[in-house]
Amino acid sequence: MVVLALGTALRALAMLGYRPALWFPDTYTYVVTVFKPRPDLVRPAGYSMFLKLLEPFHGFGMVAAGQHLLGLAAGVLVYRVARRAPRWAATLATVPVLLDAYQVELEHLLVSDTLFMFLVVAAVALGRAERRGAVVAVGLLLAAATLTRTVGQPLIVLFAAWFVLRRRVGLAGVLLAAALVPVVAYGAWFYATYQRVGLVGANGAFLYARTMSFADCARMDPPPDLKVLCDPRPPERRPPSQEYIWAKDSPLVKLPGITFTKENDDLASRFAALAITRQPLDYAASVLAELGRTFTWSRPVYPDPEIYGYYEFPVTEPGPPGRYPARVGAEYAKLYEQGAIGTKIVEPYAGWLRAYQSMARLPGPVLLGVLLLPPVAAVARRRRGRRPAGAPAWLVPWSAAIVLLATPAAAAEFDYRYVLPAVPLACLAAALSIGPNVLRQSGSNRRAKEFGDDIPPNVRL
Repeated sequence: MVVLALGTALRALAMLGYRPALWFPDTYTYVVTVFKPRPDLVRPAGYSMFLKLLEPFHGFGMVAAGQHLLGLAAGVLVYRVARRAPRWAATLATVPVLLDAYQVELEHLLVSDTLFMFLVVAAVALGRAERRGAVVAVGLLLAAATLTRTVGQPLIVLFAAWFVLRRRVGLAGVLLAAALVPVVAYGAWFYATYQRVGLVGANGAFLYARTMSFADCARMDPPPDLKVLCDPRPPERRPPSQEYIWAKDSPLVKLPGITFTKENDDLASRFAALAITRQPLDYAASVLAELGRTFTWSRPVYPDPEIYGYYEFPVTEPGPPGRYPARVGAEYAKLYEQGAIGTKIVEPYAGWLRAYQSMARLPGPVLLGVLLLPPVAAVARRRRGRRPAGAPAWLVPWSAAIVLLATPAAAAEFDYRYVLPAVPLACLAAALSIGPNVLRQSGSNRRAKEFGDDIPPNVRL
């Protein structure tokens, strides 16, 4: 309750200090979709649907407040599930999601990541249940997460595999059906709009940008139609991956038509596939290097000062958007707000938050330690001859955290905001790996085994 109260106070400071919310370049695209419902080529429409639900309030402050409530709810869910561990471990597992200053800032930012985080945490919280209704709810939550951020797609497979591992193949089928019906329906809407298969139309472009950190056309020997995407500069002199999607001098951006036409995206996808197959070790090294940014102690500026600055509580009020698509979205944002938009900084609340942000965050090496704790603890138990009765309780949140961290590094690029949704899952897995509080746990050995807890058979609960 103390940690929850402190987390609530931090979010109240954000609402007081930065009114009504903080803006991000993606925000304007999401707002356009609210008023012109159609699938976007780059981002699925799940977050736009969330904005649509809150449109009757006509205030982005209500959106920010809703996201802060989702952050608090995620912390409560982590604590509720982690109570199978000792209470101190369950409480400690909630600290990053409730008290990390960058988490609070992300919730105040009008982007999809907070909603995505809550949906995944909620799915994990229900994922241990074996009731058909709960499994349907898990499938729907994973579908909503996928339609909010496409990185949620592999989580559907992960959860289905979890039920198969527990020899509940029927429930795996129920989960897949519940998850795939909304996803396929959205895919049909996307196809009807663009005559293209998928949920977005930019997968090839993002993978192409990822490979440009190492792709060497002299080694790849691409066919003539792919050579237009080559960059003659050596990899060490190239810009961050995202520049190959948005910068005007990018070979992909220079192609005829908009960047994400089917022809351009297919060309980029072929180039990326060739780069990966011809330089597999370089690709693996590039992915590991990108993933390694997650675990640095400091927080270096990346991918560029502009994007990095959006993740800090600002000192001065941000100016209006400069890019044309964002300016178009700003006009729709005024309709949403029914008035002027922007961010007003109010002192001293904003200053208190900036000072807090300079001190309170989860360092990368600590996150790495949190991720390593479950497998290390499992190996230690096996060496002591204590084998779990079933699949360990920490396996699903731990695997989900790994997927959420590794997928952007493999398919797009590292971004600080992509890390935060994985943190509560990693902390939950670490707490569950510590084991149950035998002295305070109530129930039965059968119930403990149902949840995969590692309890010696001679202990009576």
